[in-house]
Amino acid sequence: MRLDDFDYSLPPAFIAQTPIEPRDAARLLLLDRTQSMLGDHHVRDLPQLLKPGDVLVLNDTRVLPARLWARKRRTGGRVEILLLRREAAQTWEALVGGKGLRPGVELEVVGRRDEAEKPASPILVRIEDDLGGARRLLRFSSPITPELERVGEMPLPPYIHERLADAGRYQTVYARSPGSAAAPTAGLHFTPGLLRELEARRIGLAYVTLHVGLDTFAPITETNVELHTIHSEWMSLSREAAERVNRARAAGGRVIAVGTTSVRALESAALEAGSASESEPLAAWEGPTRLYILPGYAFRVVQGMVTNFHLPRSSLLVMVSAFAGRERILNAYTEAQARGYRFYSFGDAMLIL
Repeated sequence: MRLDDFDYSLPPAFIAQTPIEPRDAARLLLLDRTQSMLGDHHVRDLPQLLKPGDVLVLNDTRVLPARLWARKRRTGGRVEILLLRREAAQTWEALVGGKGLRPGVELEVVGRRDEAEKPASPILVRIEDDLGGARRLLRFSSPITPELERVGEMPLPPYIHERLADAGRYQTVYARSPGSAAAPTAGLHFTPGLLRELEARRIGLAYVTLHVGLDTFAPITETNVELHTIHSEWMSLSREAAERVNRARAAGGRVIAVGTTSVRALESAALEAGSASESEPLAAWEGPTRLYILPGYAFRVVQGMVTNFHLPRSSLLVMVSAFAGRERILNAYTEAQARGYRFYSFGDAMLIL
């Protein structure tokens, strides 16, 4: 499969720069895979579009304010740090921006971007290893996690150029497990009221955790998409969540994943636990996942998906193409532009059934 097969044109005007209010007022393009039909709705219509007995699976990860501003201790050169994954109490994998960032270089974190010239109680950090590209292994002089609310910024995607007035708008309303470098953006459309209405209509809710990491920021660069490497992300599927999914499936309900991260978590758990088909029960599982879903993949758990519109030439577009068919997805994206839908993290969504 060629990377060019997962490309499409998107004028910048379609890239949403700010989230819509209220959250569930976002538009929702319904794609019926059996008939290739499209319907225009809003996220608030989900209780009517799903059936009693279905279960929605949501990713409860919480985004860390993981963008830090630092300077080199020896020269004062500016450095941008984006924490990706905690390896130990004081050691993190991170993306770094700046010159001459070799192992052994010492930095000091100086606060948020608008405070970068006024260091107060700087946090010291040493570059321990070069992991390739912009990735580095960093060791902080003390645990950085408790300090992130004070010195960190929310790591918005690079295509969003406006500063977010309310940092909480880049968190889902059910976020509770800190650890992500980016938000599971399909979940940004849900409100407490919408969640209550779904449960009132006997549509179940189950929560997984998958901490979003490097691949959110890493486009596919291989000409053959099958050669692309997925970096590891930590996930957890609890026994309670697995049992909710199993009960819904046993009663004839559908498993609807909210976001590609929930898809990866469910399918990873099924693979790791040895579930070879839809008929086998899902078991609790926790650990790293490198699952890369390509066209031809046999989905074991997921029967529907709520997902945003993804970047061209990305592993996320490849995944939704595996679920709904490449041509069907690209045709839906073309039609979404014609209908004025907003794209990417703060944009509108699709319901694929």
